[in-house]
Amino acid sequence: MNRHILIVDDDKSIANLVEIYLLNEGYEVTKAHDGHQALRLLADRTFHLVILDIMMPGMDGLEVCRELRREQAIPILMLSAKAEDGDKILGLVTGADDYLVKPFNPLELLARVKSLLRRTYGLNAQLSAQSGNNDTIDIHTVQINKSTHTVTVEGRHVNLTSLEFGILHLLASNPNRVFSAEELYERIWKEKYYQSNNTVMVHISNLRDKLEKETGGVKLIHTVWGVGYKLVP
Repeated sequence: MNRHILIVDDDKSIANLVEIYLLNEGYEVTKAHDGHQALRLLADRTFHLVILDIMMPGMDGLEVCRELRREQAIPILMLSAKAEDGDKILGLVTGADDYLVKPFNPLELLARVKSLLRRTYGLNAQLSAQSGNNDTIDIHTVQINKSTHTVTVEGRHVNLTSLEFGILHLLASNPNRVFSAEELYERIWKEKYYQSNNTVMVHISNLRDKLEKETGGVKLIHTVWGVGYKLVP
């Protein structure tokens, strides 16, 4: 399947450079040069991934990300000239799946794009293959549907990213089992975990916030300090 990628960057030279590399890899590419244009395109067309610059005039990338996350779970790779850990965490908390600092090596960007697409859509295919006849997991008022990759609370849809869904599905499939951050990362992201990687912590925090908001504060995912995370039914 040909993947369609949206590049959102007000710097046309960077957008054009990224487009060239993506086209050479066989991806379909559309460009937007401001946040409002990006949201209009996302409302009208189907995209498989968004490469989103943070520093844009008017509506910045963080605002675009927040708006997009209200409606879609499409993977987002954020670009930023800010390299501090706090900036990266802010991007991930806002809803990005990955974060790349400018200036970047285009080959690294390609690797990140391929990794995001593989783990997002590869994970969905893997869960579909494993679903069998038992398509749903019910915990309290939360229903996790493996075949449609959706989560509902008393019939209300909870908008999770594919990575958040993967974490929840893994924890819910193994209630009360403690998973370390390293194991979660390597099983969901399908990549080697590295020291001081706070990506899992940020995604767990986002997942908790979404679930607790919809369940009225029911705490399903617990931290076992110094060990990892578990779901308590």
